[in-house]
Amino acid sequence: MAKILVVYYSKSGNTEKMAFAIGEGAKQVKGVEVAVKKAEQTSLDDLLSADGIIMGAPTYYGQMSAKLKALIDESVQIHGKLEGKVGAAFTSSGGTASGAETTLLSIIQAMLIHGMIVQGRASDKHYGAAAVGSPNEKELESCKTLGKRVASLVIKLKT
Repeated sequence: MAKILVVYYSKSGNTEKMAFAIGEGAKQVKGVEVAVKKAEQTSLDDLLSADGIIMGAPTYYGQMSAKLKALIDESVQIHGKLEGKVGAAFTSSGGTASGAETTLLSIIQAMLIHGMIVQGRASDKHYGAAAVGSPNEKELESCKTLGKRVASLVIKLKT
């Protein structure tokens, strides 16, 4: 079984809705086990045991939340041990042109420094899933697609 871990921080519940939609999308792929966990409840062992890690947080001043950043900062203890795992990012923000892309890129940057393989997208939402405020149906579909794409890539790499 391939293991997908969706890690998130959410204050208002918007990012949490996205996290569970991503998990739902990943579960559509045969041979995948999915866990959705809050950042503050995620351990380094959780990161190590996952084949794919999808991280998300609200956009705060163009960056991820401190709670998700704290987990990433702690992950220095396992530096090099996430190499080859699949990663992806998601965020919710307060409006358009409010830093969502820089938030996604800050999460992706940490994944690349860990040596992870990042799942991008050619059509739109290139850097990950994003929503403005409470995610609408289209944005939740984008989340499900992200989960499914990451899970499919994990399966491809495991075989």
